[in-house]
Amino acid sequence: MIKLLIKVKPGSGKDELSIDSENNISVKIKAKPIDGEANDYLIKYLSEKFQLSKALIQIDKGATSRLKRILLNIEQAQLDEILRKLKPTN
Repeated sequence: MIKLLIKVKPGSGKDELSIDSENNISVKIKAKPIDGEANDYLIKYLSEKFQLSKALIQIDKGATSRLKRILLNIEQAQLDEILRKLKPTN
């Protein structure tokens, strides 16, 4: 089980995932933070970006906060490969 801290900005004009040089993840999503809509949308969005089943992703902490701890039911090597593919090349 991998734990990730993700900074989320709900109610954005577009969906966007960014990873900095220290593997800090920020996500902008269109969904509004009303009745858990943004949390559900975040899991769906991450599953698409990470190419993982939604069942492998859950919000562990921060359901009502912008800073969320996400649990991924994968191995570290798999996460490293996902981040490598998603990181912009400079």
